[in-house]
Amino acid sequence: MTVNDDVLLVHGGTPLEGEIRVRGAKNLVPKAMVAALLGSAPSRLRNVPDIRDVRVVRGLLQLHGVTVRPGEEPGELVLDPTYVESANVADIDAHAGSSRIPILFCGPLLHRLGHAFIPGLGGCDIGGRPIDFHFDVLRQFGATIEKRADGQYLEAPKGLRGTKIQLPYPSVGATEQVLLTAVLAEGVTELSNAAVEPEIEDLICVLQKMGAIIAIDTDRTIRITGVDKLGGYTHRALSDRLEAASWASAALATEGNIYVRGAQQRSMMTFLNTYRKVGGAFEIDDEGIRFWHPGGQLKSIALETDVHPGFQTDWQQPLVVALTQATGLSIVHETVYESRLGFTSALNQMGAHIQLYRECLGGSACRFGQRNFLHSAVVSGPTKLQGADLVIPDLRGGFSYLIAALAAQGTSRVHGIDLINRGYENFMEKLVELGAKVELPGKALG
Repeated sequence: MTVNDDVLLVHGGTPLEGEIRVRGAKNLVPKAMVAALLGSAPSRLRNVPDIRDVRVVRGLLQLHGVTVRPGEEPGELVLDPTYVESANVADIDAHAGSSRIPILFCGPLLHRLGHAFIPGLGGCDIGGRPIDFHFDVLRQFGATIEKRADGQYLEAPKGLRGTKIQLPYPSVGATEQVLLTAVLAEGVTELSNAAVEPEIEDLICVLQKMGAIIAIDTDRTIRITGVDKLGGYTHRALSDRLEAASWASAALATEGNIYVRGAQQRSMMTFLNTYRKVGGAFEIDDEGIRFWHPGGQLKSIALETDVHPGFQTDWQQPLVVALTQATGLSIVHETVYESRLGFTSALNQMGAHIQLYRECLGGSACRFGQRNFLHSAVVSGPTKLQGADLVIPDLRGGFSYLIAALAAQGTSRVHGIDLINRGYENFMEKLVELGAKVELPGKALG
């Protein structure tokens, strides 16, 4: 990494204090933008964050003839899909970059154009996130897929038809794929063992506004009755509960006090319970949630990640940094992404005591227990963290490294910070607003 603006110097040891705002969820907004492709009229999406995933999808939509322009209020986009067209393969590949979101264009483009092209996909290196299942699902709807040197070419010669799909695991991405494909498919689609995260429910709200017929049963079954035509939508995206929890963990780890405007209690209830058990304090009002370290010792806990309504895997990494400051042994069992605990090696380099295990610790057995993955951790604390050279491995792990650097004594060099822009809007400006002592080499920020 030779580019200076991809390295952040963090002078730790200062509590983060102040107010920041979170806008629409990274795990909803780009998908709602893709949904606009399905409509026969313009859509209006509000509370859109300025993050890289949004810029990637905006570019891909424009390549396919969708007009995307700012709306009347900040964070508002108007998306007009009237003139959808095929895009150049090289342009798609260039715009997609390392994002995995292009896979969700398949269903809408098959409905609108009869074909789609998907380049090789990237994303965070946190374990297996195979795209094969997406293609298997699309085949069940009636798509044909041809593997080419530069990606996958899809067609639907007889159109797309509803089907019955049983997910082996309640995958968010696979559930999104089914929803975006089934709404205009002929007949009824029944999806069993579906993901039911708040962002999935919000996407269903978007599709229902467009004219879709979608029902969620209490047993994680979603039934979609295909319709002939969808219109546009006007929608305000739900706030990003994952970003809000990251700032909450930063307040705890740095002994700070942060008001997160836009944070919503309903989607964060499981996190809030755990935060309180650790010893963190919070106060909820109509505009957001204030998170702070109330003084005294933090408490060790046993924690197991799970799909919603369980403790989200994206909450785990930032909170583990705070757990290094808790008294006693904390047990963390990661059941969603098998490699997500790999980020802890850097925390140990900074002075933490974290031991990884292949066994399922602290809870029920999971699908990784017999597969030789280091997916459980024992965190011994409290430990004093020291500044270090850090290379960001993935989005949430990257923000967790920032938290660790802010909580540590001394200066850390954090490499690869551009990856954090995928999901955290204006994160460096927010750090400065909270009093963090950070700087780009040769350019002071705070």
